[in-house]
Amino acid sequence: MGVKIETGKYKTRDITVYIVLRTLVILVLIFQIINKNYENVFLCVLTLILLLIPLWIDRKLNIKIPTFLEITIFLFIFASEILGEVAKFYVYFKYWDTILHTINGFLAAAIGFSLIDILNRSERFHLQLAPVFVAMIAFCFSMTIGVLWEFLESGFDTFLKLDMQKDEIVTSVSSVSLDETKSNKPVVLKNIDKTVIYSENKDGNMVKTVVDGGYLDIGLNDTMNDLFVNFLGAYSFSIIGWLYIKNRDKYKFAENFMPTRKTEEEIKETQAELARMEQILQLKKKRKKVAKLIQKADRENQKYNKRKK
Repeated sequence: MGVKIETGKYKTRDITVYIVLRTLVILVLIFQIINKNYENVFLCVLTLILLLIPLWIDRKLNIKIPTFLEITIFLFIFASEILGEVAKFYVYFKYWDTILHTINGFLAAAIGFSLIDILNRSERFHLQLAPVFVAMIAFCFSMTIGVLWEFLESGFDTFLKLDMQKDEIVTSVSSVSLDETKSNKPVVLKNIDKTVIYSENKDGNMVKTVVDGGYLDIGLNDTMNDLFVNFLGAYSFSIIGWLYIKNRDKYKFAENFMPTRKTEEEIKETQAELARMEQILQLKKKRKKVAKLIQKADRENQKYNKRKK
């Protein structure tokens, strides 16, 4: 059921990657259930749902996703949710989050670019934008996705008390809040060695927490770094997309990242393939039903023979 359909034929590489990743996620899911780690169970279920999105887009929206892009999306989802969150790659590998945000910026720009390019080339819409404006819209689309994701991380950190906007230790701060004269002048603290925090625990007692090595930043640096690498990814594909529109033959490799609208013939072939799949599933159900009836008849026959003896 998790197979991408493209022009009526199954793509072997898509199927292989999907099945391997889905199997790995199910194994991880079982392991997390055994360990009663229900937060990771939720992430595994979410991953299984996300892996179905390309198939849903193909069937319901009749959008053809290039093989390379689809495999990249599959791997991105797995790297983000299973490796990043469940396997804690975000903690063990310093630049794991940075790499994923860069890829996200690149892919989001490609998808935004494709949407505008489809409208630009469609006869149903009177929309003819210059290549530079298509690239600009794709760039803005990608940056908007990046900003919305940071809003989401901030919301989870605020209301669910998570740490998606990863904190880090810094050795200097500049803040007008430390200005005792209230003159709106930043006070700079350098070479911070440690920070002492007094807070109230569950029992209502004051406890002391010492942060060695500096001051605990509350995610600002992480957020700005994420947006910056998203910017780099978005800018990179926007340039590639602009060159592609200027010369589609020379920069044809860009099509590996660009979903396209299916033709009427491809839509019919997809529908025919889905109908064939449905027939196969119905046939399998009938075979299982017949097998159960045969087993039941065998059991009844064995009981009858025993009584007869």
